[in-house]
Amino acid sequence: MILFRHECRLLLRQRLTVGALALLALLTMAALAGGMAEVARQRAAIAAIPAAHAEDIGAIADYVDRTKDAGSAAYYSFHPTWDAPAPLAFAALGMRDISPYILRVRALGLEAQIYDGETFNPELALPGRFDFAFVLVFLAPLFVIALFHDLVSGEREAGRQRMLEALPNGGRALLRRRMALRLLLLWGLLCLPFMIAAASAGVAVSAVLIVVAIVAAYLLFWAALAALVGRLRWSSVANAATLAAAWLVLVLIVPTLANVAINASIPVHQGAEIAMAQREAVNAAWDVPREATMRRFYADHPEWADSAPLGPRFHYKWYLAFHQNGDARVADKVHAYRAGLEARDATGRSLGWVLPSVGVQALLTQLAGSDLAAQLAYQDRIRAFHARLRAFYYGYLFRDRPFAKADFDRAPRFKDVPRG
Repeated sequence: MILFRHECRLLLRQRLTVGALALLALLTMAALAGGMAEVARQRAAIAAIPAAHAEDIGAIADYVDRTKDAGSAAYYSFHPTWDAPAPLAFAALGMRDISPYILRVRALGLEAQIYDGETFNPELALPGRFDFAFVLVFLAPLFVIALFHDLVSGEREAGRQRMLEALPNGGRALLRRRMALRLLLLWGLLCLPFMIAAASAGVAVSAVLIVVAIVAAYLLFWAALAALVGRLRWSSVANAATLAAAWLVLVLIVPTLANVAINASIPVHQGAEIAMAQREAVNAAWDVPREATMRRFYADHPEWADSAPLGPRFHYKWYLAFHQNGDARVADKVHAYRAGLEARDATGRSLGWVLPSVGVQALLTQLAGSDLAAQLAYQDRIRAFHARLRAFYYGYLFRDRPFAKADFDRAPRFKDVPRG
């Protein structure tokens, strides 16, 4: 411990080193503060949903209560869905920064509503917001390079290497102490602010331990790479340039090229194309004989086949039927789109076994519930909720039951849909 204290004092006398450590601490705290502020903003938006929904439904209910028309209630009523952030989301916002986490849906065609709300291209999402994951994956290696590139070469260039090797506990033991001290300082500056933020956010201890272990492993990888380059006996400048080039290749160039290659090898149509195809199917249904539309609907939903025949006037059950037929028309496209995204995501994650930067980012977003799997799970909950919503309104439309103001309170609530 005495030797470690001496090494710590020597290290802290180096102004550039102290400046680098202070900068890392500031970046870490800023990233955590930004992540927590964004999560707080999202939670506040979700918390405001019930009041806004009650106000909207109140206005619609006054109108519907005069006509008792269930179709009007189904058409005009928007029902909110939301994806609440996980406790660890502040550390790795992932897709939460670029994908909808609140979506209001009606009992009409669902797929167009889902993909109209998709304002991003998930398979092309770049590093994203400045958060803890960004600091760890992209910036922390630069601090490792700054502190480790001249551990041996600096002493050799200063003419102290032979003397240090001759001292008791010198040589390799001295190098190990210096490396351990720098690793511990970097790890502490990253993990201590994180642990404080995680405690305030109510993150499970097991998740915190996994994250601090990931941080340690990632820092150790870059320290080992610096030590390997240091064994080549190059100058400090050459070591720094080599490690900077390695950072550029491993963190930026190869992941970007791999992303391009994955996108080219696994082609995926855009969600907007699904929304357009569904909308075209719905628009074309106006020109299809109503009996043909109902036959197709009843073939998929025989539980409503005993409904009274359509009369000459417009009926909302026909309107909702061809909306659901539109969803059925694009079901194969939806399945292919989802399968393509999952295949790209799985391939990208497999790169994490050879590219630590990709693996660390994938692990953090998975732990934070902000990866593609979490977004697709949210869509599954929306679909389950929408199925309940349709069944609720169909019970009035296909049985010609009047819909009164009190019936709005019987509508399904998204909060009752269990997580998968």
